[in-house]
Amino acid sequence: MSRHADHAGAVHKPTPFRSPVQFFAFGFGSGLSPWAPGTAGTLVAVPLYWLIDDWSLLWYSVFVVTAALLGIWICGAASRELKVHDHPGIVWDEFVGYWITLWAMPVDWVWMLAGFVVFRVFDIVKPWPISHLDRKVKGGFGIMIDDIFAGVMACGTLHLALWIL
Repeated sequence: MSRHADHAGAVHKPTPFRSPVQFFAFGFGSGLSPWAPGTAGTLVAVPLYWLIDDWSLLWYSVFVVTAALLGIWICGAASRELKVHDHPGIVWDEFVGYWITLWAMPVDWVWMLAGFVVFRVFDIVKPWPISHLDRKVKGGFGIMIDDIFAGVMACGTLHLALWIL
């Protein structure tokens, strides 16, 4: 059975421009990219980061935690609408993972680019415990948690690099 089909075998086509939940889950449409939707979603997260990069660390943290908590609901609801767990076009989790990656980092294009690359590597390669969470945890929380961990690991990697440099 396809990962994108329900138990009856019916494939559910995403409709992010008719469903508000899918609109957010699909990263304002970026998740519809036929090539690497997770990377496309992360690319859309970059200019959104520019809108919040000058916020205090407290407000930035509140925003990211709120986006993550809302993401559990958004991704879960979109998954239920599509009748498939973690459709590749659901990229809200990539938004949050990227924003976690840049937590408390200097606002500079070099760190934004490094964060993009490091986050994508962790998200694609899925080292333990990311791979374990990706396989075992379901629902909206399951969709979000592996990218949250990828973001935390990428953030730690960037902070280590910053400390070394």
